[in-house]
This record gives sequence, C-alpha cells and structure tokens, in this order.
Amino acid sequence: MSVLPTLSARRDPLASGTEQVRLLERLPGRRFDEALAASGPAGSFPMRATGLSVLQVNVGKLCNQTCRHCHVDAGPTRTESMTEGTARLCLDVLARTDIATMDVTGGAPEMSPCFRLLVREARALGRRVVDRCNLTVLLLPAQGDLAEFLAEHRVEIVASLPATDAARTDAQRGEGVFEKSIRALRRLNDLGYGRDGTGLSLTLVHNPVGAFLPPDQQALEARTRLELERRFGVTFNALYTITNMPISRYLEWLKASGNLESYMERLANAFNPAAVAGVMCRTTLSVGWDGTLYDCDFNQMLELPTGFSSPRHIRDFDASALANRRIVTARHCFGCTAGAGSSCGGATVSG
Repeated sequence: MSVLPTLSARRDPLASGTEQVRLLERLPGRRFDEALAASGPAGSFPMRATGLSVLQVNVGKLCNQTCRHCHVDAGPTRTESMTEGTARLCLDVLARTDIATMDVTGGAPEMSPCFRLLVREARALGRRVVDRCNLTVLLLPAQGDLAEFLAEHRVEIVASLPATDAARTDAQRGEGVFEKSIRALRRLNDLGYGRDGTGLSLTLVHNPVGAFLPPDQQALEARTRLELERRFGVTFNALYTITNMPISRYLEWLKASGNLESYMERLANAFNPAAVAGVMCRTTLSVGWDGTLYDCDFNQMLELPTGFSSPRHIRDFDASALANRRIVTARHCFGCTAGAGSSCGGATVSG
C-alpha cells in the first residue's frame, strides 16, 4: 500500500471545498445518504443532531507545521484568524447555555491571539477545555510558557502522534517532528500530564500513514503505551484512532497517487450503521474562524455550513434550533462511519 510522500513533493491544490465535494460526488459508487437510508433504524436517516455538548472552535489556519494529511490545509503562511469579537461571541454562547465542553482547534490553535482568552474565560465559566495540539508548538520560542499555561488552567490535551517511530511520523508531519514531539511529551509528563492522579489529561491521536483504515483502537493504544514508555519514558492517558478524511491535502494525495477511487470504495464498503450514533456532528457544533457555523470541522473545510434553515453564524446562535438540526452530509461522511467509526473522540464503536 502506498504511503504519503515527503513534504517536498509537488502539490496541486484543489481550488475550494466546493470543488472537493463535487469531485467526490462524481465518483462511482453509492452516496452516503443512500447507505444511511438503506441501513434502517441504526442509521437514523436523515442524520440529525441529538443535542449540544461540545462547541468546537476553529481559531484559524496558522500552523508551524505543514502536514501531508491535513484536512485544514494549515501552515505557516496562512492568515485566517479569529478576531477577539468572534471569540467573545463563542464565550457568550457558553455563558448562555449548558454546553459542557469547548474544543479548540486550528491550525495550531495556540498560535492564535484568541487562544488564551478562550481558555481563560471558558475555564472561568467552569467549562471543560480541550486543546487540539500538534506538540511541536510547545517548543516554539514564542510559546515558552505554553505548557505551563495549559497545566495551570487544567486544559485537556489531545495531541497528534501518528506512529511510534520517526520514519512514519516525519513522512506525514515533516522532518524532525517525531523527535520534537517526544521532547514535548516529556515536558508535558514533567508537568503531570498523562500521569495517574494528576487530573491532567493527555490523549494521543493516531491516523494512518497511507490509504487505509486505522487499526483497532484498543489494541493500538496498548502497543503504543508499551513502546513509548519502554523507549522514551513517555506516558499518556488514552489514544484515539482517526480515519484520514478525503479532504484538502490528503484528497490531493489520493488523487495524484491513483488511490482516490479505491480509498472511497474501501470507506463505503466498510460503512457501519452502528458507528453513526457516535459521530461528532450528533453532539458537536463547529465554529469557523469567521464565526460561520458547521456541523463538523470536516464540513467546515469543505465549505458546507449548517443547512436546512439552521442558524449559520455564531451571532445568530439558537440552542433549540441547533440541538436538533438536520446535519449536512456528503460522500466524505463515509470516513467517519467506516469500520469502528471515527470522530474527534476516536473510534465510535468499541471492539
């Protein structure tokens, strides 16, 4: 099976999220809604939200890495960034509702001028805060106190680490990233992250380095735990497996390498109605850097805002309308419902 090329590979970027959706919908094979409708009660067609427990805030696309699988197309040259005004609208939603979790993502969310404001104010409201961290951002000179800031505010860290070796990690995330990631993990461990009894949660995220589905989450967590502790003295609390979504850079690679049709066929053939109940769009609302609302972070990158008469901007937030909204779906949704399922919380079906 082909693996992702190095970062020096020539890119042929797709122009827009809308173009990406059209490309996927033109492929042969069944559509997602067809599979969902045919699955009966387990699939629950049409897909609808079942509540609002997580506000996922994408603060922008600026990042210190340029990962080959990135569905955000984030990197050091991106300028999209949330304003303080939009961040405060998100905080106002938390203050007016019982949404329990703010999940902050990017880009490297910590590089946003709004990141620490969001963390401080959400924690002051008593909310759980999750930081989607690439680990290497913790080593940037401008972020010298970041790890201590996260620990002080008891932010839960969900950190990307696709493999326990440098070759596979660096192939996906950039040269030298694995070594820096281990350094960052040790620093977090020194602060109490990933250690029993501290309450400082550290979760690792695995996504495949190639055109295939992730392995069993429970088995991979056990192997990763043993390997990282044996080789590097690193500990963590949990591990999530996430399927690579056919969006942006990963979609470009699938198309250029000739893997697109076979990968989409693999996802569709692995469709699991039981995985539908746990996908993130059922209980999560995604907020773009400009305040636009989406059913999930993946729809955000495909320029598919909330639909079916739901509010489309954070300034128009309506909890009752959004908690039971119909979810906008397309063929990429097979990525979250294949096999054991895939969501921001990892597999949606236990083994």
